[in-house]
Amino acid sequence: MPESPEVQALAEEVGERLAGRTLADADVLEFRVQKTRPRPLSTLVGERVEGVARHGKLLDFAFGNGAHLVVSLGRHGWARWGGADAPEPTDAPETADPAEPPPPALAALAFDDGSTLELTDAGGWVSLGCWVVDDPRGVPAVAKLGPDPAEPAYDRGDFDRAFGTRRKQVKAVLQEQESIAGIGNAYSDEILHAARVSPVVHAAALDDDDRDRLFAATVEVVREAIAARRGIRIADLKAAKVAAMRVHGRAGEACPRCGDEIRDFTFASTTAQYSPNCQTGGEVLPLRDGGD
Repeated sequence: MPESPEVQALAEEVGERLAGRTLADADVLEFRVQKTRPRPLSTLVGERVEGVARHGKLLDFAFGNGAHLVVSLGRHGWARWGGADAPEPTDAPETADPAEPPPPALAALAFDDGSTLELTDAGGWVSLGCWVVDDPRGVPAVAKLGPDPAEPAYDRGDFDRAFGTRRKQVKAVLQEQESIAGIGNAYSDEILHAARVSPVVHAAALDDDDRDRLFAATVEVVREAIAARRGIRIADLKAAKVAAMRVHGRAGEACPRCGDEIRDFTFASTTAQYSPNCQTGGEVLPLRDGGD
């Protein structure tokens, strides 16, 4: 799932390339992508891109007529340059499976300089979504977003309001977009490992020291990842994310802090990772988690 560090780098590369360019064509290849049927993507043809921003895990293309194209990448969505800028096979990330075809483009945006941006989805169901709106907050996923730890204004008050004394597992709170914007499964694993906090402990059970470490880790992990991804071309961002993970996706490997074996557990229909020695006092969590 794309998360804020990679989406920020994506927004910056696309914004730098397309700012000032005019949309020449919008081809929607999968009708379910288009969420604002009365305002299809084609209504933006002829309009100039003013800039590209990020809201949580969503992209926001601002156009000169005041309209916004908001793109939710969902669980398996991404973007790539198409046409003459399409990556050569030799440019594929090292982690890619050569036997797997590239994900299909569900929409393509062509611009007056010859650039084509393809919006892709690699999932078995369509999670990519596009809205044409006058205000990004007209998209429910944007309107509900909580404070973003990537923003300089994010502070301990924002963090404490998210966690409070809730009887909800801290990993779930970290991924709850209404509470904290931009974090998903991978970075929540990394934050909890950095903070030495169990993923299944309830927010209400955290003591002051736990909260101090978790707040610091939330800010540091997200901001450091954004800085590390900046300037990496979008074709390589997913591979860069995988390579940077310390615990996420590394079950069976040694914890980089203590050397203990990193373990899997199932969380909210997906798989997450943690270090028992660092995070759960040596307790091995059951593979199947019971939820909140």
